[in-house]
Amino acid sequence: MSSSQTQPDSSSSTSLIGRSLFFGNPSRRNAQISPDGTFISFLAPIDGVMNIWVGSFEDWQSAKAMTFDKGRGIANYQWSKSGNHIIYLQDSGGDENWLLYSLEIATGNVRCLTPFADSRVGFYKLSYDFPDDCVFGLNARNKQFSDVWKVNIVTGKLTFVLQNDEYGEIVVDKAFAVRVASKNSPDGGIQYYKREGDEWTPLFKLAPEDALSTGVIGVSETGSILAASSRGRDTSALVWINPADGSEEVLGMSPAADIADCFLDPITERLLAYSTNRLKRQWNVLEEDWVADFELLSALPGSFSVVSLSRDSRKAIIVNEQANHAGAYKILDRDQKQLTDLFTIRPELDGLNLREMHPVEIPARDGLPLVSYYTLPFAADPTGSGQPSQPSPMILLVHGGPWARDEYGFHPFHQWLANRGYAVLSVNYRGSTGFGKNFINAANHQFAGAMHDDLIDAVDWAIAQGITSRDTVAIFGGSYGGYATLVGLTFTPDRFAAGVDLVGPSSLVSLIESFPAYWKPLLESSWFSRVGNPELPDDRERLLAQSPITRVKHIRVPLLIGQGANDPRVVQAESDQMVQVMEEAGLPVAYVLYPDEGHGFVRPENKMAFYSIMESFLGQIFGLPSEPIGDNLQGSSTLVPNGTSLIPGLDEALKTHQPVVKQ
Repeated sequence: MSSSQTQPDSSSSTSLIGRSLFFGNPSRRNAQISPDGTFISFLAPIDGVMNIWVGSFEDWQSAKAMTFDKGRGIANYQWSKSGNHIIYLQDSGGDENWLLYSLEIATGNVRCLTPFADSRVGFYKLSYDFPDDCVFGLNARNKQFSDVWKVNIVTGKLTFVLQNDEYGEIVVDKAFAVRVASKNSPDGGIQYYKREGDEWTPLFKLAPEDALSTGVIGVSETGSILAASSRGRDTSALVWINPADGSEEVLGMSPAADIADCFLDPITERLLAYSTNRLKRQWNVLEEDWVADFELLSALPGSFSVVSLSRDSRKAIIVNEQANHAGAYKILDRDQKQLTDLFTIRPELDGLNLREMHPVEIPARDGLPLVSYYTLPFAADPTGSGQPSQPSPMILLVHGGPWARDEYGFHPFHQWLANRGYAVLSVNYRGSTGFGKNFINAANHQFAGAMHDDLIDAVDWAIAQGITSRDTVAIFGGSYGGYATLVGLTFTPDRFAAGVDLVGPSSLVSLIESFPAYWKPLLESSWFSRVGNPELPDDRERLLAQSPITRVKHIRVPLLIGQGANDPRVVQAESDQMVQVMEEAGLPVAYVLYPDEGHGFVRPENKMAFYSIMESFLGQIFGLPSEPIGDNLQGSSTLVPNGTSLIPGLDEALKTHQPVVKQ
């Protein structure tokens, strides 16, 4: 049966919304304005692949495609400061070896600016002081460290700026001067340096407890360093750091949450506003000239961000997102104090019954507050109040990282699963970022320990609230969330009815030992100090004890695993070994492999294929409706080495499936 037989129907609150509306290409996204304000650009699909389109400001609807990528598409881009080019990064098949490309607006010519094999651009910076140039970091010479280069975007001429054989991070100012660098310390802290002439001198030292909650944002013309800093406090504050002595001047902070975003003047890079985000994002304006604009934007429902600004700062592109709306782009005319609609990201979802997301703080067993978000299906909460009238099967959706976070807003997984009848719960377990350094540090050495206890405590809270029942909970996540899925099924096997692991590690030892070379300079302040160093005997013993691969025999329920063959972070062997041990033990596991994906799935065809398999897998277990797999494997590179019998409709779909691999 073709997936086209299940059509979205806004007339019914319980109709299945087609998967393609959540996981297919958006209609348009990532709108930007050119520096002179005369052009609007955005990403939109051509033959199913996201490409760059450009049109005049006055008639952007007549925009024309400027790139014609046929592989994985373009995810992000920036206008050069001259406005004559657009630059963007692309890798090959998800290998994260990013190369820098330029698109000439006048001719449509595309040029690779970094034609170096087996290398990656680690960062890049543009400046109005040098509108035709770009400074970037590249590890072509030394795979562990990025040298600093400059390229002329017009001619492609490359200039070597600085050799780097020891610093994990380098910061360049708007004059393209290398100003600040950092390297990890053996104790898990970070030592920062300032550059004076041709020499590096120590600037300040971060203690290990501040390493993941402090970071440099930029450097002013006078050498003062703009940073988010948790030194001497729990939550990070926006500060100016004096380069002479490392002292701080606080510009703004919240005792409830770390700094989330900064909004800078496009020419001077002066700080205009910043946001914090505990339950929801809140903006604080520092520049008087922008107060009225942010008051206008604050009247929008949901959250907003300024994503693009003309050189004169008179026109801006705003993205406005709500939990039950995929988001829309708008133009802010600061002279007229007027907002104009640009486009909706997924207009096909407009008017359909999308669900509200409810923020809540759940107490962990030791009293630590866990900022969490849940979504209820229509049958359990027709009014969207957040109060369930009946329990529903629930998906515990665990974010990756682990040093990342979930936040309020539109979430395709929440909406898709809620539409199918599931409640969905996302938990910021200890170690998640954004809630202060004490919350991060509470997770040290707690993989499969207190970090997992937080997830179980959140599930128990949901049961107590009547959101779900004890025997109808599945766990799903990617990266660390995939690891958490494996932990859930091996350490607490009686708590989950099923698991879906997307690119999750099965062994912490082999995971850390296989990290890419360019991660090594950063490991001491993250993985070694907070998780463990497999070269140390005591750490290795603990890491093995925290690894799901050592506890496979405890699994009692079906597991679905998805993996990208080119993943440089969690290599394919992590999933291969889990599947092999489970098969040898006669345990139910389905394995789906994508030869043209990396750490997560990018190609829409592959996303559609995997999530159709996942939906069928969960639907059979919980008895909830699912859109048939049908022809959803078409155009994907899907390989299923194991477990097709666990997925209703998969064997039939595979009969006519011809994998299509695009790098």
